[in-house]
Amino acid sequence: MNRRTFVRKTSQTAMGFGILRYAAACRPAGTGDDRFAELRDRYFVRTLELNPVTSTYLGGDGYSDALAGVNGRLRDFSPDGIATEVAFYRDTVRELERFDPDSLSEADRIDHTVMGAQIAYMLRQLDQRRYHERCLDTYVAEPFRGVDWQMQQMQTLEGGLLGTEDEWALVVSRVRAVPQYLDVARGNLLAGKAAGNRPDWRMVEEDGITASRAAAEYFSRTLGDTARGYLGARPFAARIAADIDAAGRSAADAFEAFAGFLERELDPGDRTDRYAAGEEEYAWRVRHCLQDTRTPAELYEYGAAQVALYEHQIFTVAEEVAREAGLGLSFATPPERRASVRAVMEHLSTDSPTTDDELLGWYRDAAARAVAYGREHGLFDIPADYRLDIVPTPPVLQGTIGAAYYPAPPFKTSGVGRFYLSPTGNDPAALRENNRASVADTAVHEGFPGHDWHFKYMTLHAAEISPIRWLTPGAVEDSFSMWEDSMASEGWALYSEELMAEPVADRPHGFYSAGDYLYELQGQLLRAVRVRVDVGIHTGRMTFDEAVDYFAEHVSFYPGACARAGGDATARAICDGARKSMYRYSKWPTQAITYNLGKNAIVGLREAYREKLGADYSPTTFHERFMAMGTIPAGYFRSVFLERA
Repeated sequence: MNRRTFVRKTSQTAMGFGILRYAAACRPAGTGDDRFAELRDRYFVRTLELNPVTSTYLGGDGYSDALAGVNGRLRDFSPDGIATEVAFYRDTVRELERFDPDSLSEADRIDHTVMGAQIAYMLRQLDQRRYHERCLDTYVAEPFRGVDWQMQQMQTLEGGLLGTEDEWALVVSRVRAVPQYLDVARGNLLAGKAAGNRPDWRMVEEDGITASRAAAEYFSRTLGDTARGYLGARPFAARIAADIDAAGRSAADAFEAFAGFLERELDPGDRTDRYAAGEEEYAWRVRHCLQDTRTPAELYEYGAAQVALYEHQIFTVAEEVAREAGLGLSFATPPERRASVRAVMEHLSTDSPTTDDELLGWYRDAAARAVAYGREHGLFDIPADYRLDIVPTPPVLQGTIGAAYYPAPPFKTSGVGRFYLSPTGNDPAALRENNRASVADTAVHEGFPGHDWHFKYMTLHAAEISPIRWLTPGAVEDSFSMWEDSMASEGWALYSEELMAEPVADRPHGFYSAGDYLYELQGQLLRAVRVRVDVGIHTGRMTFDEAVDYFAEHVSFYPGACARAGGDATARAICDGARKSMYRYSKWPTQAITYNLGKNAIVGLREAYREKLGADYSPTTFHERFMAMGTIPAGYFRSVFLERA
């Protein structure tokens, strides 16, 4: 769906989305304390000024004229830049403390708490942990992401062209900033090395050396080729293309030099583990960033219980699928159950598409059926003109995503929120991984009623959602991130999967067939396993290798896969996949647990809401009220939400 068309229809569809009916329940009438509103707005704008790539992601230049030139910059990680940021957060804390939360409206009280948590996180990262001395993945990823997001949200012109001359000039400016940006990164990393505050060796190898050389390739070739396709033959195109080529070569040279620096100064041969957040830091993040009161010890045991719950359900449904298919498998003993689940999955994988076009058609069909199911069963009030678009991933993104949702910037009317599906080049092996039974749940998670529906609803109502509830403090998605938004967005997507599986008349697995449901349960199990291993590796309850083995056993149902990897290709692939997953979790403490914790926070809120309302409970009302709260954890607003039920 073209976001601009969607936004223009706001006045026509607001009643359909329910905002006019339920806005008062989510955000009391009136502006609240004007002084607090002014502080909140200053905090939001200044935060985006200090974090230019986050501003690009959110479309900050569409929110305030003060952010008009931010898309031409990268974050200032220099000592002076860090000092400026820290001073700003400290000053804001002092201003925030002047407000008595009880004197504010309910919505403003929530925002007061959110602001306090966001600022506390940033001060902890910059001032206490000095994370800028080791945030290697941030340094390497931010230039690419900034430029990529800029192009994704440029104004769309006829003939497939993108961007005005001014928009492209900002791209040039940002690319020109890369060499100096990496010089600053180099200095910070050397300071961290001297202080014993170094990134883990895996990050040095993967997100440092390897990713820097990939970035050099992008800036030296891919960016220029992509830009020329979008620039076309407009009068300014040749000049801008030449500027991008020149700036891109300088950026590429800087990334190559940066990779060499890492090889020399952060010896990747040093295999000392440095990834663990530690018990105290992990507990602080769970409590302050995710708004969950449980201790790491409690979450560790909770994770094991969730794994047992979803394994039991998977064994039950796998046996149902096996029986329907006449596979003759035994589920009598634990080893037999695991082997039989693998056999059932292998059986389902034989029903795979033969071409990319067929795969895209399957996804579009599943998405259309999901929307129809949501309408039929009254889960949401869906406007008649809502469409879930699934499109091939643009070439610039095909190397980084398979099936994923890219939200449109909430504060701009250019840019498109899309469910992207990457072509395989009609590769039989890749197509086999997208068998028919696996498609429905992905369409639900990334599309409807998952990310696409969630973000389009919130974007349509952006004026009613406090701007600070869109912030992603630290970074949008790397090891600097706070991850409070993930509790809401990924929690919602996982909740959507489970919601669509709730049984209804003549449909024991809701929207899903038994085979579809098996993949939905596998997704739930994966997120449960993440709780156990993420807490484990960051608090010393598991070693990295123990977590890899646990993951292989409970997600892939292949105990001892890594021990057998030398002579078993399947075991090797499973072990490699488990190690890649564990690396991601090792560099992003608490992100992995946000899916399951966020989902169950929504379920818990829903059940309390249902109990309070009794016969007056409406799933449509609940879902719209929840989405209207923005991308913050439910812990911030649970009590207010229930009080106003």
